[in-house]
Parts: sequence; C-alpha cells; structure tokens
Amino acid sequence: MATLIHRPEYAGYDFGPEHPFTPARLAMLLDLIRSLGHAAPTVAAPAATREDILSVHDEAFVAMVEALDRGESLPEAGRFGLGTQDNPIFPGMDLAGRWLVGGVLHGARLLMEDTETRVLQLGGGLHHAQKDRAAGFCLYNDLAVAIRAFVDHGWRVAYLDIDLHHGDGVQNLFYDQDRVLTLSLHETGHYLYPGTGHIHELGTGAARGLSLNIPLEPFTESESYLEAFEAVVPRALEQFSPHVLVVQAGADAHFADPLGDLALTTQAFETLFRRILDLAGEHTQGRVLFTLGGGYEAQVVARVWTILYLTLMDLPVPQELPEAWLARWQHLLGPEVGHTLHDPVPAYPEFPGREERTRRNRDVVDRLLDSLLRYWF
Repeated sequence: MATLIHRPEYAGYDFGPEHPFTPARLAMLLDLIRSLGHAAPTVAAPAATREDILSVHDEAFVAMVEALDRGESLPEAGRFGLGTQDNPIFPGMDLAGRWLVGGVLHGARLLMEDTETRVLQLGGGLHHAQKDRAAGFCLYNDLAVAIRAFVDHGWRVAYLDIDLHHGDGVQNLFYDQDRVLTLSLHETGHYLYPGTGHIHELGTGAARGLSLNIPLEPFTESESYLEAFEAVVPRALEQFSPHVLVVQAGADAHFADPLGDLALTTQAFETLFRRILDLAGEHTQGRVLFTLGGGYEAQVVARVWTILYLTLMDLPVPQELPEAWLARWQHLLGPEVGHTLHDPVPAYPEFPGREERTRRNRDVVDRLLDSLLRYWF
C-alpha cells in the first residue's frame, strides 16, 4: 500500500487553457480512480517554504518569480526562463510551485521517518527546472528539493526518470554529488527537447559515473525500451546501494503522446512500474517516492497513472473503463478513445525499421556500460 499526496491547490499550477501542461490531467486521473471504486484518500501536505526552495535554487531566481507574481513587469524575466511560451507568467505561480514542491518534500519526510515505504505524489515531476531558471513547463524543481532533503539526512539517492524527455534539471543540480545516482531513459536529445542526456554525460569529480543516460531512438517500442532498462538500471542500483529510489513517472513515452516519438504501450508502463517496485524491494528496503510528470494526450495520461496507482496499492488492474467517466471527459478524450484501461493488442501498426532501431539502442547501452567499467569496478 502507498500513501497518496495531493491537494486541490495543485490545480493552481496552470499556465493557461492552451498550454499542454494542464491541471485537467490530474482531475481526470482522480476521477478515474474514484470511478473505479477506490476512495483514494490523500494526504494534504503543506507548501514548501522559501528556504526549502533555496536549498536547490538561486536567490535571484526565486526573487524574480516572487516579483513577477506580485505583478511587476521586469524585462529581464526571460533570462530566468520566465514569460516564455513554455513557462508563461501566471498569477499565484510562486505559491503554486511551492505547493507542488511541498507535496514531494512531505513524501520524502514520511520515508525518512519510516512512516511509509511507498509514496505517490499526484502531481509534480518538474524535472527540467534549473538552479537559476525555469524550463520546460517546470518552475521549481520539486524532485531536486526532495533529493536534497534525503542527502542532508545522510542517504544515498537513486533518481530514475522514465519521462519522454531527459531529466536535465535533476542531473545538472547533482552532477557533482557523489550521494546521488541519476538514471534517465528518454528519446535521444539529437531530435527532442532539451537536447541533452547523451551517454558521455557521466557526472564530474567524485560523482563521475553516477549520471547515466539511455538516449533511445525515435519510435523505440516497448520491447527495446524494456531491454535497455534491464541492461542498465538493475546493475546501476546494485553498484550504488541507494537508501531510497525517487521516480519521475512521466507518461509521455506512450506511442500516442503528441510531443515525442517513443512508442510504449500501457502494458509496458505496467511492466515498468512493477519492475521498479521489485528493484526497490531489492535495493532500498522498498522505499520509493513517485511523482507524475509529462504526458500530453488526455486519453493516455489518466490511464497510465491510474495503472501506476493500482500497482502501488497492490490492486487488480481492471479491463474496462467506467462508462460514466468516459461520458464526463468526452470533451477532452475525443471520439477515438477506447473503452479499456489497457491499450488494444496490437496497439498500432508496426513502425518500419524496428530491427535497426533495436540495434542502435543496444549499441548505445553497450557503449554506456563500457564507459562505466572504470568507475564501477
């Protein structure tokens, strides 16, 4: 069983009606969980303090967020990644960001107090936010604040990012920290934002060999993705011996997501979630903190994250979606949505070039593992 963290204020993290990072995703998710007959009681965590945010972010950046939140017009906002198409300014954004950070930080504290072993923050996953600027729909880096708290507690932290996009903000914030292992599987940055996450990005100084990236070819399907995961992640965890696993569980690696070109199915996500829990049992005494993250196709994100919830709660995964839920969200789901929680089999026509993609992905994994030999053994 897992503790769920959420509060209505998370809906305030809202860049506007045309922005893909919409709070409607969370509303759909919560409604689907309840429509399946689960009460899903949640813990209402407090907002992070300014001092919590400053544990990973620069004072100048936080002060800029606060000034813009007060309605000040500052031409240098763009230098901090604010007022852009990705990160537009909106009223209440400082507190909205601190609510999300507070949820993940509260989850971290529950784990450190041995109150819980599994925590799911129903929101957050803002992995692109940098020390001195917002980026990629991410204002404050909730994941990094939680990781910093774990490190200050004396723990070694393994961070696993399965979002479509490279977890660059978390990697950069801990690139020289030898108590943090970052693992990111993502579509290669040669074609996709943020353009980073290459296998040569290994960390620096005492942390050399602790930043691991698996950049995958566009249209990588479930089998190749899971093969790459198994080749790297278990070995890395065994070598590092973390106290806790922090997981950014973005749903945008699904084949139907409009912002990228990986091709996972909901079945592959369920396999991933179950495998991650197994690995937590093997390496962290079961301690794992999940956040959500990216995911921009309405009929996908609620299903993938409901599967995550059911898996964490040791509940069966049903076949059918509730008709009442489908009717309530038809305006966002569109006419093509199916009636099952999992994707149909087959889920889509096979993409050409599968063998070549698999070969390229295996080559990336082999080269990454070869480069790690001098640091791991």
